[in-house]
Amino acid sequence: MDWRRLYSPARTGDTVKREANEDRSRNSYMRDYDRIIFSSAFRRLQNKTQVFPLPGPVFVHNRLTHSLEVASVGRSLGKLAGEKIAARYRDAGESFQEFYRHELAYVISAACLAHDIGNPPFGHSGEDAIREYFRNLPEPVKSRFEQELSPDQLADFQQFEGNSNALRVLTHHFSEMEKGGYRLTYTTLASIVKYPCSSAQGFKKFPGIAGKKSGFFDSERGTYHAIAEELGITRLQEDVYARHPFVYLVEAADDICYRVIDLEDAHRLGIVSLDTFKELLLPFFRDTEDYHARTRVEETLAKILDPNQQAQYIRATWIGMMVNRLVNIFMDKEPELLAGALDKDLLSCLPADEAALIKRINDYSYKNIYNHRSVVEIELSGFNIIGYLLHAFVRAALNPKDSRSEKLLLLIPKQFPVDDSGGDLYQNVQSVVDFISGMTDLFATDLYQKMQGIRIAPFG
Repeated sequence: MDWRRLYSPARTGDTVKREANEDRSRNSYMRDYDRIIFSSAFRRLQNKTQVFPLPGPVFVHNRLTHSLEVASVGRSLGKLAGEKIAARYRDAGESFQEFYRHELAYVISAACLAHDIGNPPFGHSGEDAIREYFRNLPEPVKSRFEQELSPDQLADFQQFEGNSNALRVLTHHFSEMEKGGYRLTYTTLASIVKYPCSSAQGFKKFPGIAGKKSGFFDSERGTYHAIAEELGITRLQEDVYARHPFVYLVEAADDICYRVIDLEDAHRLGIVSLDTFKELLLPFFRDTEDYHARTRVEETLAKILDPNQQAQYIRATWIGMMVNRLVNIFMDKEPELLAGALDKDLLSCLPADEAALIKRINDYSYKNIYNHRSVVEIELSGFNIIGYLLHAFVRAALNPKDSRSEKLLLLIPKQFPVDDSGGDLYQNVQSVVDFISGMTDLFATDLYQKMQGIRIAPFG
């Protein structure tokens, strides 16, 4: 791959070749950012679980605040990396210098803003609930799916993936949108696709990081192929591509944020002590004489009396330090990035001692945060809610003339059309999944309670 070709102002929905946007005050990638942040799909992240649900008076992150913070860190990563690329290739031309010095930061920031936009309600348990439902369809529904859907289409449901759904949300021509969805640039879209392969090829069927999960559904295959062709992304085999290099920066921003911020949230909720917070993060600071020197950090901490502010200071300083370290790794790995051969995330490329510290955080968080009782309870609730909604609405899509089905289909917004004459099974079921995966936690819970007769809302 070539740094000169890895960016383009081309957008989904374009009918003619697009030239670079000459508006320096609001370039093409700033427009991407604005289109995402003003979208209803992005706003709905406000009521989608990050880790801890419904915390009451204690503020913790939801998907929206998490995405905003990831976008901020991503902007810094993009700015620093872009300046280093521009400095390394000083003779590459004015447009090259303009993009990498001034525009790459907006690409990474916009992609970070949208990186979770395809996630269903209730976090990763929502993905599991969708997969579980379609893997355990009763007969004769199971046979009908196997007969009418291609292996790729069936895998889209049985291996439902929020990353693939993000590309769909951003590019699909829903009934109330213009062709091309949000009409984002190919550059920003490519930066979101962490696992550039189809559902049937992903989930470790293809070895390596590109095949760890999936990045596009059968319905968006053509869209991703067009993106890859425009940007010169290396094709590894049928429906499997190398990662676009910018993906590593987006992923790094997310990896930096959730590791430290999930710990900070747990500290605010009294799940993680301040001493443990310090034990996990302070070892990253070395005995140097720069801004991130261990002695300097500890001296500053000694002046802060409030425990929450101490945690905030450590978090902010740690993020700044990790941004610098991962940008340096990104540049060191340039040959592997352009060859499509870097088979691990940037955080995993840290020196062995720091990689061990990251693993220590991972292990602690998995045991004490992600398996905390409050988290497990909401995951189980979400599993039941999504399973029930899928059962009801998929059955309605398959039997649209039943009296109950007719009523249920009236609840699905027109932007998710279900053909009541039967129609295409794949498209009808996708519309149901689009509807349910786009719900907020609160909306899904409310609809579940009403449909179950647990709560009946008064008229008006």
